Amino acid sequence: MVGELGLDGSLRPVLGALSIAIEARKRGFDALIVPKANEREAGVVNRLKVYGARHLSEVIDLLNGKPSLQPADIDTRGEFLAAQNVPDNDFRDVRGQENVKRAFEVAAAGGHNIILVGSPGCGKSMMAKRLPSILPPLTLEEALETTKIHSVAGLMKSVLTTHNETLIVQRPFRAPHHTITDVALIGGGSNPHPGEISLAHNGVLFMDELPEFKKNTLEVLRQPLEDRHITVARSKLAIDYPASFMLVAAMNPCPCGHYGDPTHTCTCTPTQVHKYKDKISGPLLDRIDIQCEIQAVPYSKLKELDAGESSAAIRERVIRARKIQEERFSSYNGQNAPSTNAVHCNAQMTPKMVRQYCQIDAEGDKLLSFAMEKMGLEIPKEWIMGLSARAYDRILKVARTIADLDNSENILAQHLMEAISYRQLDKQSWGD
Repeated sequence: MVGELGLDGSLRPVLGALSIAIEARKRGFDALIVPKANEREAGVVNRLKVYGARHLSEVIDLLNGKPSLQPADIDTRGEFLAAQNVPDNDFRDVRGQENVKRAFEVAAAGGHNIILVGSPGCGKSMMAKRLPSILPPLTLEEALETTKIHSVAGLMKSVLTTHNETLIVQRPFRAPHHTITDVALIGGGSNPHPGEISLAHNGVLFMDELPEFKKNTLEVLRQPLEDRHITVARSKLAIDYPASFMLVAAMNPCPCGHYGDPTHTCTCTPTQVHKYKDKISGPLLDRIDIQCEIQAVPYSKLKELDAGESSAAIRERVIRARKIQEERFSSYNGQNAPSTNAVHCNAQMTPKMVRQYCQIDAEGDKLLSFAMEKMGLEIPKEWIMGLSARAYDRILKVARTIADLDNSENILAQHLMEAISYRQLDKQSWGD
Protein backbone atom coordinates (compact mmCIF):
# COMPACT_ATOMS: atom_id res chain seq x y z
CA MET A 1 0.00 0.00 0.00
CA VAL A 2 1.14 3.53 -0.72
CA GLY A 3 -0.31 6.92 0.08
CA GLU A 4 -0.07 9.96 2.31
CA LEU A 5 -1.99 9.70 5.58
CA GLY A 6 -3.67 12.81 7.00
CA LEU A 7 -4.11 13.38 10.74
CA ASP A 8 -7.86 12.86 10.29
CA GLY A 9 -7.32 9.46 8.66
CA SER A 10 -7.91 10.67 5.10
CA LEU A 11 -5.69 9.36 2.32
CA ARG A 12 -4.03 11.91 0.06
CA PRO A 13 -2.55 11.27 -3.41
CA VAL A 14 1.14 10.74 -4.04
CA LEU A 15 3.41 11.25 -7.05
CA GLY A 16 4.47 8.37 -9.26
CA ALA A 17 1.54 6.03 -8.56
CA LEU A 18 1.78 4.50 -12.04
CA SER A 19 5.50 3.77 -11.68
CA ILE A 20 4.88 2.21 -8.25
CA ALA A 21 2.09 0.02 -9.62
CA ILE A 22 4.27 -1.22 -12.50
CA GLU A 23 7.11 -2.01 -10.09
CA ALA A 24 4.70 -3.78 -7.71
CA ARG A 25 3.52 -6.06 -10.51
CA LYS A 26 7.12 -6.68 -11.57
CA ARG A 27 7.99 -7.78 -8.02
CA GLY A 28 5.10 -10.24 -7.87
CA PHE A 29 2.55 -8.39 -5.74
CA ASP A 30 -1.10 -9.34 -6.33
CA ALA A 31 -2.75 -6.14 -5.12
CA LEU A 32 -2.05 -2.51 -4.32
CA ILE A 33 -3.97 -0.08 -2.11
CA VAL A 34 -3.69 3.58 -3.10
CA PRO A 35 -5.55 6.82 -2.31
CA LYS A 36 -8.77 7.17 -4.28
CA ALA A 37 -7.27 10.05 -6.30
CA ASN A 38 -4.55 7.69 -7.61
CA GLU A 39 -6.92 4.81 -8.40
CA ARG A 40 -7.36 5.39 -12.13
CA GLU A 41 -3.71 6.26 -12.62
CA ALA A 42 -2.46 3.04 -10.97
CA GLY A 43 -5.39 1.00 -12.26
CA VAL A 44 -4.16 0.98 -15.85
CA VAL A 45 -1.63 -1.72 -14.88
CA ASN A 46 -3.17 -5.07 -15.76
CA ARG A 47 -2.65 -8.27 -13.74
CA LEU A 48 -2.66 -6.19 -10.55
CA LYS A 49 -5.67 -5.49 -8.31
CA VAL A 50 -5.70 -1.79 -7.44
CA TYR A 51 -7.95 -0.60 -4.60
CA GLY A 52 -8.63 3.12 -4.17
CA ALA A 53 -9.44 4.19 -0.59
CA ARG A 54 -10.53 7.58 0.74
CA HIS A 55 -9.97 6.89 4.44
CA LEU A 56 -7.84 4.65 6.64
CA SER A 57 -10.99 2.99 7.98
CA GLU A 58 -11.72 1.61 4.48
CA VAL A 59 -8.25 0.06 4.38
CA ILE A 60 -8.79 -1.55 7.78
CA ASP A 61 -12.12 -2.99 6.63
CA LEU A 62 -10.47 -4.38 3.48
CA LEU A 63 -7.69 -6.03 5.48
CA ASN A 64 -10.28 -7.51 7.86
CA GLY A 65 -12.03 -9.17 4.95
CA LYS A 66 -15.00 -6.81 4.68
CA PRO A 67 -15.89 -6.12 0.99
CA SER A 68 -15.98 -2.35 1.38
CA LEU A 69 -13.73 -1.70 -1.63
CA GLN A 70 -13.72 -3.12 -5.14
CA PRO A 71 -10.61 -3.21 -7.38
CA ALA A 72 -10.48 -0.69 -10.20
CA ASP A 73 -11.88 -2.03 -13.47
CA ILE A 74 -10.20 -0.16 -16.31
CA ASP A 75 -10.02 -1.35 -19.92
CA THR A 76 -6.61 0.16 -20.55
CA ARG A 77 -6.27 -0.75 -24.21
CA GLY A 78 -9.88 0.14 -24.98
CA GLU A 79 -9.63 3.56 -23.34
CA PHE A 80 -6.27 4.14 -25.03
CA LEU A 81 -7.70 3.46 -28.50
CA ALA A 82 -10.89 5.44 -27.84
CA ALA A 83 -9.00 8.53 -26.67
CA GLN A 84 -6.69 8.74 -29.67
CA ASN A 85 -7.37 11.50 -32.14
CA VAL A 86 -5.45 13.84 -34.42
CA PRO A 87 -4.48 17.20 -32.82
CA ASP A 88 -6.56 20.23 -33.78
CA ASN A 89 -3.70 22.14 -35.46
CA ASP A 90 -3.52 21.21 -39.14
CA PHE A 91 -0.94 21.92 -41.84
CA ARG A 92 -3.86 22.76 -44.11
CA ASP A 93 -3.89 26.15 -42.38
CA VAL A 94 -0.39 26.92 -43.70
CA ARG A 95 -0.50 28.54 -47.11
CA GLY A 96 2.62 28.31 -49.22
CA GLN A 97 5.91 27.23 -47.60
CA GLU A 98 5.81 23.91 -49.45
CA ASN A 99 9.56 23.35 -49.09
CA VAL A 100 9.38 23.87 -45.31
CA LYS A 101 6.39 21.55 -44.97
CA ARG A 102 8.37 18.97 -46.90
CA ALA A 103 11.23 19.38 -44.41
CA PHE A 104 8.78 18.78 -41.55
CA GLU A 105 7.49 15.66 -43.28
CA VAL A 106 11.03 14.30 -43.59
CA ALA A 107 11.76 15.20 -39.96
CA ALA A 108 8.60 13.44 -38.74
CA ALA A 109 9.22 10.37 -40.90
CA GLY A 110 12.72 9.82 -39.53
CA GLY A 111 12.48 11.40 -36.06
CA HIS A 112 15.05 14.04 -37.04
CA ASN A 113 15.77 17.25 -35.15
CA ILE A 114 15.01 20.39 -37.16
CA ILE A 115 15.80 24.09 -36.90
CA LEU A 116 13.95 26.86 -38.76
CA VAL A 117 15.72 30.11 -39.56
CA GLY A 118 13.65 33.03 -40.79
CA SER A 119 12.52 36.58 -40.18
CA PRO A 120 9.76 37.41 -37.65
CA GLY A 121 6.25 36.58 -38.82
CA CYS A 122 7.21 34.03 -41.46
CA GLY A 123 5.36 31.18 -39.71
CA LYS A 124 8.10 29.33 -37.81
CA SER A 125 6.07 28.85 -34.62
CA MET A 126 2.87 28.17 -36.52
CA MET A 127 4.39 25.24 -38.39
CA ALA A 128 6.28 23.91 -35.35
CA LYS A 129 3.02 23.66 -33.39
CA ARG A 130 1.56 21.55 -36.18
CA LEU A 131 4.32 18.95 -36.13
CA PRO A 132 2.48 16.65 -33.64
CA SER A 133 -0.41 16.41 -36.13
CA ILE A 134 1.78 14.50 -38.61
CA LEU A 135 3.69 12.32 -36.14
CA PRO A 136 2.66 8.65 -35.81
CA PRO A 137 0.22 7.99 -32.94
CA LEU A 138 1.66 6.79 -29.64
CA THR A 139 1.80 3.06 -29.08
CA LEU A 140 0.42 1.75 -25.78
CA GLU A 141 3.98 1.10 -24.58
CA GLU A 142 5.01 4.68 -25.42
CA ALA A 143 1.87 6.03 -23.72
CA LEU A 144 2.78 4.15 -20.52
CA GLU A 145 6.36 5.48 -20.65
CA THR A 146 5.16 9.04 -21.16
CA THR A 147 2.49 8.78 -18.46
CA LYS A 148 5.02 7.44 -15.93
CA ILE A 149 7.20 10.53 -16.36
CA HIS A 150 4.26 12.92 -15.99
CA SER A 151 3.11 10.93 -12.98
CA VAL A 152 6.47 11.31 -11.23
CA ALA A 153 6.43 15.03 -12.07
CA GLY A 154 3.00 15.41 -10.47
CA LEU A 155 1.27 16.46 -13.69
CA MET A 156 -1.22 13.60 -13.99
CA LYS A 157 -3.83 15.17 -11.70
CA SER A 158 -4.50 17.98 -14.17
CA VAL A 159 -4.63 15.52 -17.08
CA LEU A 160 -7.14 13.25 -15.34
CA THR A 161 -9.27 16.18 -14.17
CA THR A 162 -9.34 17.92 -17.55
CA HIS A 163 -9.69 14.99 -19.92
CA ASN A 164 -10.75 12.07 -17.67
CA GLU A 165 -8.04 9.95 -19.31
CA THR A 166 -6.00 7.26 -17.62
CA LEU A 167 -3.08 7.65 -20.00
CA ILE A 168 -1.45 10.40 -22.00
CA VAL A 169 -2.44 9.44 -25.54
CA GLN A 170 -1.08 12.42 -27.52
CA ARG A 171 2.60 12.99 -28.13
CA PRO A 172 3.84 15.70 -25.74
CA PHE A 173 4.62 19.15 -27.08
CA ARG A 174 6.74 21.14 -24.65
CA ALA A 175 7.69 24.75 -25.39
CA PRO A 176 9.81 26.19 -22.54
CA HIS A 177 10.52 29.94 -22.42
CA HIS A 178 14.05 31.08 -23.19
CA THR A 179 14.51 32.19 -19.54
CA ILE A 180 14.34 28.55 -18.35
CA THR A 181 17.06 27.34 -15.97
CA ASP A 182 19.33 24.34 -16.49
CA VAL A 183 17.55 22.36 -13.76
CA ALA A 184 14.09 23.05 -15.19
CA LEU A 185 15.27 21.97 -18.64
CA ILE A 186 17.17 18.76 -17.87
CA GLY A 187 15.78 17.89 -14.44
CA GLY A 188 17.22 17.81 -10.95
CA GLY A 189 16.75 19.84 -7.81
CA SER A 190 17.25 18.89 -4.16
CA ASN A 191 14.38 16.41 -4.60
CA PRO A 192 15.17 15.33 -8.19
CA HIS A 193 12.35 15.69 -10.69
CA PRO A 194 12.19 15.29 -14.48
CA GLY A 195 12.86 18.36 -16.61
CA GLU A 196 11.34 19.58 -19.86
CA ILE A 197 13.45 17.24 -21.99
CA SER A 198 12.01 14.23 -20.14
CA LEU A 199 8.47 15.62 -20.17
CA ALA A 200 8.92 15.81 -23.96
CA HIS A 201 9.88 12.11 -24.11
CA ASN A 202 8.25 10.45 -27.16
CA GLY A 203 7.19 13.90 -28.33
CA VAL A 204 8.47 17.32 -29.32
CA LEU A 205 10.61 19.90 -27.50
CA PHE A 206 10.10 23.27 -29.18
CA MET A 207 12.67 25.96 -28.43
CA ASP A 208 11.66 29.27 -29.96
CA GLU A 209 14.21 32.11 -30.26
CA LEU A 210 17.01 29.60 -29.73
CA PRO A 211 19.91 32.13 -29.47
CA GLU A 212 18.10 33.85 -26.58
CA PHE A 213 18.55 30.81 -24.33
CA LYS A 214 21.57 30.92 -22.03
CA LYS A 215 24.58 29.36 -23.70
CA ASN A 216 25.26 26.92 -20.85
CA THR A 217 21.57 25.92 -20.89
CA LEU A 218 21.84 25.01 -24.56
CA GLU A 219 25.07 23.09 -24.05
CA VAL A 220 23.46 20.69 -21.56
CA LEU A 221 21.25 19.49 -24.43
CA ARG A 222 24.19 17.92 -26.25
CA GLN A 223 24.41 14.73 -24.21
CA PRO A 224 20.66 13.86 -24.07
CA LEU A 225 20.31 14.59 -27.80
CA GLU A 226 22.96 11.96 -28.43
CA ASP A 227 22.10 9.40 -25.72
CA ARG A 228 18.30 9.85 -25.47
CA HIS A 229 18.39 9.87 -21.67
CA ILE A 230 19.75 12.09 -18.92
CA THR A 231 21.38 11.09 -15.64
CA VAL A 232 20.79 13.44 -12.71
CA ALA A 233 23.47 12.77 -10.09
CA ARG A 234 23.28 13.91 -6.48
CA SER A 235 25.47 13.12 -3.48
CA LYS A 236 23.31 10.20 -2.30
CA LEU A 237 21.75 8.95 -5.52
CA ALA A 238 21.70 9.12 -9.30
CA ILE A 239 18.45 9.01 -11.29
CA ASP A 240 18.20 8.19 -14.97
CA TYR A 241 15.33 9.84 -16.85
CA PRO A 242 14.40 8.98 -20.46
CA ALA A 243 14.71 11.88 -22.90
CA SER A 244 14.02 10.62 -26.41
CA PHE A 245 12.46 13.65 -28.06
CA MET A 246 12.43 15.53 -31.34
CA LEU A 247 14.06 18.94 -31.01
CA VAL A 248 12.37 21.67 -33.04
CA ALA A 249 14.17 25.00 -32.82
CA ALA A 250 13.43 28.37 -34.37
CA MET A 251 15.57 31.48 -34.64
CA ASN A 252 15.89 34.76 -36.49
CA PRO A 253 18.79 34.91 -38.98
CA CYS A 254 20.31 37.99 -37.30
CA PRO A 255 19.70 40.43 -34.41
CA CYS A 256 17.34 42.65 -36.45
CA GLY A 257 15.67 39.56 -37.95
CA HIS A 258 15.81 40.53 -41.63
CA TYR A 259 19.04 39.02 -42.97
CA GLY A 260 18.16 37.39 -46.31
CA ASP A 261 14.63 38.85 -46.32
CA PRO A 262 13.89 40.21 -49.82
CA THR A 263 11.22 42.61 -48.52
CA HIS A 264 13.15 44.20 -45.62
CA THR A 265 16.61 45.68 -45.33
CA CYS A 266 18.94 44.06 -42.81
CA THR A 267 20.69 46.65 -40.60
CA CYS A 268 23.24 44.21 -39.18
CA THR A 269 26.90 43.99 -40.13
CA PRO A 270 28.36 40.65 -41.28
CA THR A 271 30.14 40.41 -37.92
CA GLN A 272 26.87 40.80 -36.04
CA VAL A 273 25.22 38.14 -38.20
CA HIS A 274 28.07 35.71 -37.55
CA LYS A 275 28.06 36.43 -33.81
CA TYR A 276 24.32 35.85 -33.62
CA LYS A 277 24.59 32.50 -35.38
CA ASP A 278 27.60 31.57 -33.24
CA LYS A 279 25.46 31.77 -30.11
CA ILE A 280 24.53 28.26 -31.18
CA SER A 281 27.69 26.19 -30.78
CA GLY A 282 28.95 24.02 -33.60
CA PRO A 283 28.60 20.74 -31.68
CA LEU A 284 24.95 21.51 -30.81
CA LEU A 285 24.08 22.70 -34.31
CA ASP A 286 25.69 19.61 -35.75
CA ARG A 287 23.23 17.44 -33.79
CA ILE A 288 20.32 19.04 -35.66
CA ASP A 289 19.83 16.99 -38.81
CA ILE A 290 17.64 19.40 -40.78
CA GLN A 291 18.48 23.11 -41.02
CA CYS A 292 15.89 24.99 -43.02
CA GLU A 293 15.65 28.62 -44.12
CA ILE A 294 12.18 30.10 -44.34
CA GLN A 295 10.92 33.37 -45.83
CA ALA A 296 7.59 35.07 -45.25
CA VAL A 297 4.94 34.73 -47.94
CA PRO A 298 3.78 38.22 -49.06
CA TYR A 299 0.20 39.06 -48.08
CA SER A 300 -0.72 39.62 -51.73
CA LYS A 301 0.20 36.01 -52.52
CA LEU A 302 -1.41 34.59 -49.39
CA LYS A 303 -4.84 35.47 -50.75
CA GLU A 304 -4.07 33.69 -54.02
CA LEU A 305 -2.81 30.46 -52.51
CA ASP A 306 -5.12 27.51 -51.93
CA ALA A 307 -5.28 25.67 -48.62
CA GLY A 308 -2.32 23.37 -48.18
CA GLU A 309 -2.25 19.59 -47.92
CA SER A 310 -3.93 18.28 -44.78
CA SER A 311 -2.00 16.86 -41.85
CA ALA A 312 -3.91 13.58 -42.25
CA ALA A 313 -2.51 13.06 -45.78
CA ILE A 314 1.03 13.86 -44.66
CA ARG A 315 0.65 11.64 -41.61
CA GLU A 316 -0.25 8.63 -43.76
CA ARG A 317 3.07 8.91 -45.62
CA VAL A 318 4.95 9.39 -42.34
CA ILE A 319 3.36 6.28 -40.82
CA ARG A 320 4.24 4.20 -43.90
CA ALA A 321 7.88 5.34 -43.70
CA ARG A 322 8.00 4.58 -39.96
CA LYS A 323 6.68 1.06 -40.56
CA ILE A 324 9.50 0.45 -43.01
CA GLN A 325 11.98 1.56 -40.35
CA GLU A 326 10.39 -0.57 -37.61
CA GLU A 327 10.72 -3.64 -39.84
CA ARG A 328 14.31 -2.71 -40.72
CA PHE A 329 15.38 -2.45 -37.09
CA SER A 330 13.24 -5.30 -35.71
CA SER A 331 16.12 -7.79 -35.67
CA TYR A 332 18.39 -5.29 -33.93
CA ASN A 333 15.76 -4.48 -31.29
CA GLY A 334 15.05 -8.16 -30.79
CA GLN A 335 18.64 -8.79 -29.82
CA ASN A 336 18.70 -5.86 -27.41
CA ALA A 337 15.18 -6.03 -25.89
CA PRO A 338 14.18 -4.77 -23.42
CA SER A 339 17.09 -2.33 -23.65
CA THR A 340 16.38 1.40 -23.62
CA ASN A 341 18.74 1.63 -26.61
CA ALA A 342 16.12 0.22 -28.98
CA VAL A 343 16.10 1.95 -32.37
CA HIS A 344 12.71 2.89 -33.81
CA CYS A 345 13.55 5.47 -36.49
CA ASN A 346 16.42 6.50 -38.73
CA ALA A 347 17.54 9.40 -36.54
CA GLN A 348 18.37 6.93 -33.76
CA MET A 349 20.75 4.81 -35.84
CA THR A 350 24.24 4.21 -34.48
CA PRO A 351 27.29 4.81 -36.73
CA LYS A 352 27.55 1.05 -37.25
CA MET A 353 23.93 0.91 -38.39
CA VAL A 354 24.46 3.89 -40.71
CA ARG A 355 27.22 1.94 -42.49
CA GLN A 356 24.91 -1.06 -42.78
CA TYR A 357 21.66 0.59 -43.87
CA CYS A 358 22.81 3.78 -45.61
CA GLN A 359 25.08 2.50 -48.33
CA ILE A 360 25.39 4.68 -51.42
CA ASP A 361 26.61 3.98 -54.93
CA ALA A 362 29.56 5.59 -56.74
CA GLU A 363 27.41 8.46 -58.04
CA GLY A 364 26.12 9.21 -54.58
CA ASP A 365 29.59 9.03 -53.07
CA LYS A 366 30.87 11.49 -55.66
CA LEU A 367 27.98 13.86 -54.96
CA LEU A 368 28.47 13.71 -51.18
CA SER A 369 32.22 14.20 -51.54
CA PHE A 370 31.61 17.31 -53.65
CA ALA A 371 29.22 18.69 -51.01
CA MET A 372 31.66 18.12 -48.15
CA GLU A 373 34.72 19.48 -49.94
CA LYS A 374 33.56 21.98 -52.57
CA MET A 375 30.38 23.53 -51.19
CA GLY A 376 32.15 24.67 -48.06
CA LEU A 377 30.41 22.86 -45.24
CA GLU A 378 31.75 24.60 -42.17
CA ILE A 379 34.11 22.38 -40.18
CA PRO A 380 36.16 24.27 -37.54
CA LYS A 381 39.74 22.99 -37.30
CA GLU A 382 39.40 22.09 -33.63
CA TRP A 383 36.41 19.82 -34.44
CA ILE A 384 37.42 18.61 -37.90
CA MET A 385 37.36 14.87 -37.12
CA GLY A 386 34.22 14.83 -34.95
CA LEU A 387 32.04 17.20 -36.92
CA SER A 388 32.94 15.94 -40.35
CA ALA A 389 32.07 12.36 -39.37
CA ARG A 390 28.87 13.43 -37.61
CA ALA A 391 27.73 15.71 -40.45
CA TYR A 392 28.38 12.89 -42.91
CA ASP A 393 26.27 10.48 -40.84
CA ARG A 394 23.47 13.01 -40.41
CA ILE A 395 23.19 13.57 -44.15
CA LEU A 396 23.05 9.83 -44.77
CA LYS A 397 20.35 9.35 -42.11
CA VAL A 398 18.17 12.05 -43.65
CA ALA A 399 18.76 10.61 -47.13
CA ARG A 400 17.69 7.18 -45.81
CA THR A 401 14.44 8.73 -44.54
CA ILE A 402 13.76 10.44 -47.88
CA ALA A 403 14.31 7.11 -49.63
CA ASP A 404 11.85 5.46 -47.22
CA LEU A 405 9.24 8.11 -48.06
CA ASP A 406 9.79 7.21 -51.72
CA ASN A 407 9.55 3.51 -50.80
CA SER A 408 13.00 3.05 -52.30
CA GLU A 409 15.27 0.28 -51.05
CA ASN A 410 18.38 2.17 -52.15
CA ILE A 411 19.52 5.73 -51.45
CA LEU A 412 19.59 7.46 -54.83
CA ALA A 413 21.32 10.65 -55.95
CA GLN A 414 18.12 12.73 -55.67
CA HIS A 415 17.68 11.59 -52.06
CA LEU A 416 21.20 12.73 -51.22
CA MET A 417 20.72 16.04 -53.00
CA GLU A 418 17.62 16.81 -50.93
CA ALA A 419 19.38 15.77 -47.70
CA ILE A 420 22.35 18.03 -48.50
CA SER A 421 19.99 20.93 -49.12
CA TYR A 422 18.88 20.68 -45.48
CA ARG A 423 22.32 21.69 -44.14
CA GLN A 424 21.84 25.44 -44.68
CA LEU A 425 23.68 26.69 -41.59
CA ASP A 426 26.80 24.64 -42.36
CA LYS A 427 27.67 26.80 -45.35
CA GLN A 428 30.69 29.06 -44.88
CA SER A 429 28.94 31.79 -46.86
CA TRP A 430 26.34 32.31 -44.09
CA GLY A 431 26.30 36.00 -43.17
CA ASP A 432 28.61 37.18 -45.97
